[in-house]
Amino acid sequence: MKTGIIVIVIAAILVLFGCGKYNGLVNKDEAVKEKWGVVQSSYQRRADLIPNLVATVKGAANFEQETLEKVTQARASATQIKVDPSDLTPEKLQQFQQAQGQLGAALGRLLAVSENYPELKANANFQNLQAQLEGTENRINVARNDFNAVVKDYNSAVRTFPNNIIAGIGGFKQKPYFEADQGAATAPQVKF
Repeated sequence: MKTGIIVIVIAAILVLFGCGKYNGLVNKDEAVKEKWGVVQSSYQRRADLIPNLVATVKGAANFEQETLEKVTQARASATQIKVDPSDLTPEKLQQFQQAQGQLGAALGRLLAVSENYPELKANANFQNLQAQLEGTENRINVARNDFNAVVKDYNSAVRTFPNNIIAGIGGFKQKPYFEADQGAATAPQVKF
């Protein structure tokens, strides 16, 4: 009788311990999803600014139509890729990053080409949109860094003992990090 009570008490303690660990992993998983939402929101803000930027730039006489078309196409491609935060895989995150990188490159070309148009650079709407894009790029960087911080916390929790046992039973898997775009280690060349 006494041994049965001890076994029941130990089993109850283990169940409560396991529930606490499981709930902790759920909270960390939700934090990753929340930060992913902030990342997507920041990228969406950038995508929302682009039509206004393109419309403002179109007003400049003889502006390179090919550059505008590339920005518009890159925006369309980037906004089509949706990644479900509950199914973040390295492949899906890489696909998302690649599309966003192409959009960033197209925007960079647009802003670089706009330097050749003094009337465009003097346009208040263009200056305002350029400042908003710069601020948005900073928000994207902060959101990506915050996302990587919660992914690190989550991945550490999933991999450490005894959480790894609960994670395996509960189906919690490691999440991918945002990584630097290919070629980011090479500094851009500035030519005058």
